[in-house]
Amino acid sequence: MRALCWAVLLAAVSVAQAAPPQDAPRWWKGNLHTHTLWSDGDDYPEVIAKWYKDCGYQFLALTDHNRLQTGERWMDVMKSKGGPPALAHYRKSWGEDWVTTRTVDGKLEARLKTLEEFRKRLEVPGKFLLLQGQEVTDQYKAFPVHINASNVQALIKPQGGSNVVDVMQRNVNAILAQRRQTGQPILPHLNHPNFGWGVTAEDLMQVKGERFFEVYNGHPSVHNEGDKTHAGTERMWDIILTRRLAELKSEVLYGLATDDAHNYHSVSNKLSNPGRGWVMVRAAALKPAALIAALEAGDFYSSSGVQLRDVQRDGAALAIEIEAEPGVEYTTYFIGTRRGYDAANEPIRQPSGEALRVTHRYSDDIGRVLAKVVGPKATYRLSGDEIYVRAKVVSSKTMTNPLLPGEKQAAWIQPLVPARP
Repeated sequence: MRALCWAVLLAAVSVAQAAPPQDAPRWWKGNLHTHTLWSDGDDYPEVIAKWYKDCGYQFLALTDHNRLQTGERWMDVMKSKGGPPALAHYRKSWGEDWVTTRTVDGKLEARLKTLEEFRKRLEVPGKFLLLQGQEVTDQYKAFPVHINASNVQALIKPQGGSNVVDVMQRNVNAILAQRRQTGQPILPHLNHPNFGWGVTAEDLMQVKGERFFEVYNGHPSVHNEGDKTHAGTERMWDIILTRRLAELKSEVLYGLATDDAHNYHSVSNKLSNPGRGWVMVRAAALKPAALIAALEAGDFYSSSGVQLRDVQRDGAALAIEIEAEPGVEYTTYFIGTRRGYDAANEPIRQPSGEALRVTHRYSDDIGRVLAKVVGPKATYRLSGDEIYVRAKVVSSKTMTNPLLPGEKQAAWIQPLVPARP
């Protein structure tokens, strides 16, 4: 993973060089979806966290399935993902005095360190922060429903429900209830809606209090791009934004990019490696409250490689300045829906006429490209009839470790929503 880390670190150099004074808002790079040996990742949590720190990230949430890195947990090394090679690397990189093992009935076991133990060796105020996280892993029948909780304070049990919307709503409610009870900022976000084709746009648009979802996820099994029957996540985003804002009079939805990393020992587009997707959050301090407040204000962008110098919203325009690399071309697409759009939609049906449980088909009026700009700076000025405008920057440079052959680096800028008339 060293070569991959070097490439990721290079992408962050320009941001670090341009950072303003510590007490002024600046960009912080982070990942909000990561797995370790505490659930189904294949490496030790502190090894993973150090990879992110060494690769130029400033914050990280370790989000294992229905588990926090707390309490005493021993693992059979031979049966674990990563196995003896992971343990050997762990010992080499962290030292024999740090690693704890034992032999029980002839089986070698390793103790997984808790977050409170290893964060003391990794966190640096103003430079690197670990957020306690959990992937609340639930389902309705065969449909997976996974919701991350960043800065969670105590384990949240999957809530179940009578349908996919109910499962999402119950779990979001449980996360927000803990936020109210503890007084700590805790951020829920829906993971990979197309994993197992679990969540449709019509499902997600109904959930109250869920303002974040993964528009890009670095796992090879989550179908960001959709297929002939299923809408891709960007198409889902435009459908949800349009209907929430214009019809349901509901909340804006922001799009996150994450790794969902599980595999740390080999690099392949068939593995869920680190370094594929992240968020850049503009906040005055590297603290949970400041980061989550900025996320909730939409003062962030998501990236798979493109770095931005600035994003500005003045209520009448969305302006972007790219941290351009020499010899690389950048195209910015401003995407949105105008009032008076064709709101008709139809379910996709089987030959028998039965409606499939997938996102409906909608008019091309929804999520149109409103403008296209080539170059390191791009501005869209509102004409007055937009429901929202978001932006996507696509680079001519291929991702370091792409999911799809030839996949280009990109950045997703959060929607500008004009004041409602």
